[in-house]
Amino acid sequence: MNELHIKSDADCHWDLISLGEVLLRFDSGDERIHNTRSFRVWDGGGEYNVARGLAKVFRQRTAIVTALADNALGRLAEDMIWQAGVDSSQILWREADGTGARTRNGIYYIERGFGMRAPASCFDRANTAVSQLQAGDVDWNRIFTIQKTRWLHTGGIFVGLSESTPEVAREAMKTARENGAIVSYDLNYRDSLWKERGGKEAANEINRGLLPYADAVFGVTDFDSCLSQFDAGKFHQAARRMNEQFPNLKVIASTLRDVQTASLHNFGAACFTGGEVFTARERENLDVLDRVGSGDAFASGFIYGFLSGKNAQYAVDCGAAHACLAMTTPGDNSMAQISEIESLMGGESANVKR
Repeated sequence: MNELHIKSDADCHWDLISLGEVLLRFDSGDERIHNTRSFRVWDGGGEYNVARGLAKVFRQRTAIVTALADNALGRLAEDMIWQAGVDSSQILWREADGTGARTRNGIYYIERGFGMRAPASCFDRANTAVSQLQAGDVDWNRIFTIQKTRWLHTGGIFVGLSESTPEVAREAMKTARENGAIVSYDLNYRDSLWKERGGKEAANEINRGLLPYADAVFGVTDFDSCLSQFDAGKFHQAARRMNEQFPNLKVIASTLRDVQTASLHNFGAACFTGGEVFTARERENLDVLDRVGSGDAFASGFIYGFLSGKNAQYAVDCGAAHACLAMTTPGDNSMAQISEIESLMGGESANVKR
């Protein structure tokens, strides 16, 4: 049973709009951040990654609502957005000062980890253009009433950027729902964003204020996603409690991950909708090259399932398969093709294809 009533693609300019930050990711490859002498640059950012996955992998019409400082790094991010097939027309460009003291673009450095050495990152994202967004800066009425979109996606990373971003998200989510768009919210928590602002308790308070405007949520409150066993019963109980607190939620979805080492995971996923739980096939001893962005890959594959008119089982299977493939390549984002995803959903092995 599909609890989501999604607008026809013929009536809308976009299939999905994401509201969030676009970061430049500086990847040290096989080396450590503190030892390397070179970095490879990728595009990334939690909410943006979902729009990118849907555009690049699933060929959906997506756009990113964000703000960038108008300098060489901002234009590099724009170029990567173009290459991903994401519509950049909703970017708000801000004048860049010479030192980045007032307005700049966010970057982060990452080492992927291996075996018993966990991945590590170092963020440099203070005073970014997107963190300075205020309610009223974006013409949401034009986006959702005039141009129209089928789905809005945002989440906890964006709202954690500053004191003003939760109100921007609230304004977007409220307008989207009023105009019949599906709204999804990712409960992503980043300690680096909330460390000086009240930690997880403060983040949860903001999330509780925004979830009444959502139709679908990724992540489950009071649910331990790092289970030593994939426990659909525990997920069901937690999702039911969450749904009782927020009866507006029609879909609750989560990845299930048991991290054995940085490069070896047990991985699965589940969703709760219409009073039922749907689970993806559990994959044990999954080899991992780069796990960053795999939750966003799950979200994009999951959303694609519903946008393409499939059922909840297809959605959770598609999301899980896409996440698995995303972990086999470097960077925040997947290099998979739909045919590979559906082959993995169907149980095909990793044998060479000739």
